[in-house]
Amino acid sequence: MKPSLVAARRSFLATAVGWLATAALAQAPAAPLRIGVTPGSLADSVQVAAQEARRQGLDVKVIEFTDWTAPNTALAAGDIDLNYFQHQAFLDNAIRERGYAFTSVAVGLLPNIGLYSLKVQRFADLKEGARVGVANDPVNQGRGLLLLEKAGLIQLKPGVGARGSVNDIVANPRKLRFSEIEGPQLVRAIDDLDLAQGYPAHYVNAGKPQVAGSALLYSGIDDLAYAIRFVARKDNAQDPRIQRFVQIYQDSPAVRTQIRQSFAGNERLYSLPWLAHAVPPPRSP
Repeated sequence: MKPSLVAARRSFLATAVGWLATAALAQAPAAPLRIGVTPGSLADSVQVAAQEARRQGLDVKVIEFTDWTAPNTALAAGDIDLNYFQHQAFLDNAIRERGYAFTSVAVGLLPNIGLYSLKVQRFADLKEGARVGVANDPVNQGRGLLLLEKAGLIQLKPGVGARGSVNDIVANPRKLRFSEIEGPQLVRAIDDLDLAQGYPAHYVNAGKPQVAGSALLYSGIDDLAYAIRFVARKDNAQDPRIQRFVQIYQDSPAVRTQIRQSFAGNERLYSLPWLAHAVPPPRSP
């Protein structure tokens, strides 16, 4: 065979191989969007949105974490693309402490918190030395302590606000004893406590909807600082799959129905900030 024909044949084969490789890549399924969540209303609503996304051609994999540390660790490591479990104050604190290159890409559900008890029906009935459970992470602990201060049970050091910790309690007339507990575990610990900070949806998810709606006191439900955020790495925040999923989540009537069910049909226990007319844009430090 003439050299020119050999060269031409090789060129044709190389081009054909290139076409086949391109076609194979085009037909290969895209990697799923991996979203980290925590159990309860957040996981349940994201699962519903993921089902709708798949019907629309966007593959989504939902990964549940049982604590409030692993979702950020996994996001930083690239094991997930997005997480949905933390409010802005928690995110800001994580960025300060760990140096994460994260940003909030959208606002989500705003859960209320409450002060719960299975042993007393009024704060006045709490005995001296009663055991009180608060979240052990600095941001959610501060939120719980502010609610305890609002109830008149303690007084915090002036100016600490939501950054307060049990070390900032300057007045504790009933000599309450504080137990610092992983946030998601407070729902299980309430049996051994006299009073506990808690999220209503956690009680619903634990099969205790009657407890969810019976807090002695709730936080303000319009507190946007504590709305849950969709959080991504800064280098991945513009991923169109993320934007598409967030839109599906926020626009879906099925998601709203699931959220309502997660809160035992009690709309006093949550709000949907993205439906409000004046939602501040997501931010990060």
